[in-house]
Amino acid sequence: MGQALIIEVRHEQGCAIVTAAGEIDISTVTGLRERLFELAASGCPLVVDLDQVSFIDSAGLAALVGTAKRAAARGGNLYAACDRPRIRELFRLTGLDCRIPLTRTLAEAIEALTAARPTPG
Repeated sequence: MGQALIIEVRHEQGCAIVTAAGEIDISTVTGLRERLFELAASGCPLVVDLDQVSFIDSAGLAALVGTAKRAAARGGNLYAACDRPRIRELFRLTGLDCRIPLTRTLAEAIEALTAARPTPG
C-alpha cells in the first residue's frame, strides 16, 4: 500500500480547487473520485492541483477523465495544474493533455478558467 492521499477543497475566484497530496492509486482513488464527481455535477469550474502528487495510476487517470466528462455535461470545465515532469509526461503519453488542459501552476489554471468563462451580456 502506498502513501496516504490527502484531499483539500476550497473555492476561489469562482472556481472549486481540489488539491491532492500523496499517491493516487486503486487503494486511494475512491475518496478523490467521489469529491471530484460531486463538484463536477455542480457545473462550477474545477481545477485539480496535482503538484503534490507523487504517483498516479490508471485508476487516478480514469477518475480525472470521468470528472471531465461530468463537468462538460453540466457546462463546467476541468483543468489540471502540475509541474512534476513525470506526471506531465504521463498526461502527454496517455493523451489526457488533449482532454484536460494541463498548466504548470495553479495560478495559470485559474487564469485559463477565468478566461474561458462566457461573459454575461
